[in-house]
Amino acid sequence: MKPRINVITLAVEDLDRSIAFYRDGLGWKTEGIVGTEFDHAEVAFFELAHGQLLSLFPRKNLVHATGLPDSGPSPTAFSLGYNVNDVASVDEATERVRATGATIVKEPHHTDWGGYMSYFQDPDGHLWEIVHVPSLVVEDDGGES
Repeated sequence: MKPRINVITLAVEDLDRSIAFYRDGLGWKTEGIVGTEFDHAEVAFFELAHGQLLSLFPRKNLVHATGLPDSGPSPTAFSLGYNVNDVASVDEATERVRATGATIVKEPHHTDWGGYMSYFQDPDGHLWEIVHVPSLVVEDDGGES
């Protein structure tokens, strides 16, 4: 198996609310909800860099698809990283997500390991980090938060 991730699926409680957060709040592109012609299949996809996709899928549908019990969200099970190329971009991106109504978990701060970062949660409690790692250059950053 090659080491890659093509699609990251987030289980959400309210698909419309989550679409609004990522599309309207963060400015990410989506075709909106697809799969409504099938039971338990409605989903929204957002195009990410390098051909990756972020998928928003109602939690009840993920429970149905997998047969696993609904364990509810766990904000500390994992975090998603949004890397940027400088400290100012961390500050700018943090302010953008704050304006969307995201919960800022930890304000931008310098880390012990030499980075600069903040944490926020989306409307479903998924944990995101906005981070500048001095040794990591993000090719497609484009200066946009």
